[in-house]
Amino acid sequence: MAGECCATGGDVMILACSGGSNVGQLSNQAAVELTREGVGRMFCLAGIGGELGGFIQSARDVAEVVLLDGCSMGCAKAIFEKAQVPLKTYLVLTELGIEKNKDLDLKPEDIRRVKEAIKKALAEK
Repeated sequence: MAGECCATGGDVMILACSGGSNVGQLSNQAAVELTREGVGRMFCLAGIGGELGGFIQSARDVAEVVLLDGCSMGCAKAIFEKAQVPLKTYLVLTELGIEKNKDLDLKPEDIRRVKEAIKKALAEK
């Protein structure tokens, strides 16, 4: 079931908070682009938050998980903690120097910054 709504392939699962701000949408856009580039595969954070067993088990079983939170509220991290999924690679976009706002016109340089941070974090593993 879990694989039916998500991209396939790779040992890196990418989950984005996708919240209602620029940084939430930046996390989502970075996950989409990295999936297209073959860095990993985007996965459904909502399935884990909805406590769907197949989604939770997939997140526990995959070799590498990149979890993205847009801001320090940590909604994605809270979902993982509630589901008892271990954090592997965790990034908060506001900690990259991107200010949270309600402007959903994403800046290409911010998308690049997020993608580079994710790639760097994965390379350090």
